Amino acid sequence: MKIILALGVMILLAACNNQKTSGNGETSTAGSNTVITRTDTIYLERNSNISPANAYSDLFLDSNTISHYEQGEGMNGDKLQAYNSFYNYRNGQFAWFSSEGFTEQARGFWNLQDKMGYKVSKSLRNAMDTLLENDSLLISRYDTAIRNTEMALTNAFLDFYKTDRARTNFAGLAAEQAIPVKKMKTFELADSLLRRQPDTGLTSTSDYGRLLQKLKRYITVTNDGGGLPLKVNARSLKKGGSSAGITSLKKMLHRTGDYAGTDTSAVFNDSLMTAIKVYQQANGMAPTGLITDSLVGSVNMPLEKRIQQIIINLYRTQWMPVSQEPNYIAVNIPDFRLTIFENNTKAFDMPVAVGKEGANTTVFTGMLNQVVFSPYWNIPASIVQREILPKLKADPKYLQSKNMEIVGKNDSLPKIRQKPGKDNALGKVKFLFPNRYDIYFHDTYNKEIFNKANRALSHGCIRLQDAEKLAVYILRNDKNWTAEKVQMAMNAGKEQYVKVSPPMPVQIAYYTAWVDADGQLNFRNDIYGNDIRAGQMLFEISQAMTLPGKTDSLQVKKDTGLNRPLLKKSKK
Repeated sequence: MKIILALGVMILLAACNNQKTSGNGETSTAGSNTVITRTDTIYLERNSNISPANAYSDLFLDSNTISHYEQGEGMNGDKLQAYNSFYNYRNGQFAWFSSEGFTEQARGFWNLQDKMGYKVSKSLRNAMDTLLENDSLLISRYDTAIRNTEMALTNAFLDFYKTDRARTNFAGLAAEQAIPVKKMKTFELADSLLRRQPDTGLTSTSDYGRLLQKLKRYITVTNDGGGLPLKVNARSLKKGGSSAGITSLKKMLHRTGDYAGTDTSAVFNDSLMTAIKVYQQANGMAPTGLITDSLVGSVNMPLEKRIQQIIINLYRTQWMPVSQEPNYIAVNIPDFRLTIFENNTKAFDMPVAVGKEGANTTVFTGMLNQVVFSPYWNIPASIVQREILPKLKADPKYLQSKNMEIVGKNDSLPKIRQKPGKDNALGKVKFLFPNRYDIYFHDTYNKEIFNKANRALSHGCIRLQDAEKLAVYILRNDKNWTAEKVQMAMNAGKEQYVKVSPPMPVQIAYYTAWVDADGQLNFRNDIYGNDIRAGQMLFEISQAMTLPGKTDSLQVKKDTGLNRPLLKKSKK
């Protein structure tokens, strides 16, 4: 079956290579293809350098399908040329889907246009809403609905690019260049990103620019020979001790910019302990200043894999708006942390717990507009079916023991909610920012979970270590809500909704590499396997990556991360 499918794609591509487009402009050469560059579009023949073997996506459109869509949309003139150019550059491959679901760029564009208030067609929005709520999406290029959604997304993207690209991180790129087209060797891709930097218009102080500078540094370190694997007995090395491994550690940390000292002696001194604490903090470890097995394993991560990790996150950063609102809430899923920004400066942060693998917390943006004190927990049907009913069958008094009640029926399934109180899974308060995934922030009585390093534990929603502090902050400008009144409402045992005015922006992201406000490069584990899947699409298969916290297998499980539309959640 796979052989037949591959032959079918190759036949389609051979037929498609006969299609040509042309335009007026400056002519240059790209491989065997003639490229005519206009203001914001590249016109060229079908890009014969792209094949099923090296394409970014494994799905392709034939020229007749594209032409039929263009005719149905009444495209002509520049819009028709831009549309043809987009798919010619990709040799007909999909931009927004692969056989395993949405590409990261599809989610990036959809969140970006949502956040920026761009208006897409009602039919496309309905189609995307349906697909995003599907928790087991299987993609086939023969699926008419998927093909139409792919082409409609491109149509919307080209319109968005034309009117709003100045507010994006890909403003200086042609529309075709905003989405990868083929797998490349790691260092070739890194070089292409570094060479195109002057054309992007992004400064070195932007999130993208700062991360790109770190990529440049890691490339330099690699070209200089990198470093030998660090061989030390972590348990035997303490401050004041000495070992040849200490010298190696200092040199390795210095090369990547993590050790500012110039001393390279074999002595474990104060400057090294300080550097270790900073490094541990920046890599999601407890900042003990001690040389541990985890530290050694992290330092010994091959530089090429770190470079791949940086590149993957550069592509994610590309789909964020150039400027944020000055006051907002940010959650980075792999960092298990919520941060409040006030006037674009961190006001405070706190640990959080996010969705466990298989019930992933979704990447999106929203507006926090309600605080709910002493909330009911309306238990999702999936949890009732999977968890509650078996326990109720074993113990008829289970609902009573958990302060739960039946409030109706959904077909044959009972609707169950948990009353406010000490057993409530949402704790004493929740925070709503309406979204199609029914994800929200909430309190928890189980504070012990915040002592764990890996806090991917929930059914999809985000649990807060200090929900009371967030509630007081969110309502700080409402004179009716003092800290004392917030505490009373949290313990009243009676559900109460409070409107937040003005609503506060919420940004939920998935970054495993970023540069913080102090200029420190941070890395985190790829808890959902998103980096692995992105790496398999970006890099040649011999260089496909694995990262800390995930399996060494090159195969990605079908139900992780972006391999599927994330679950529609109404969960704790």
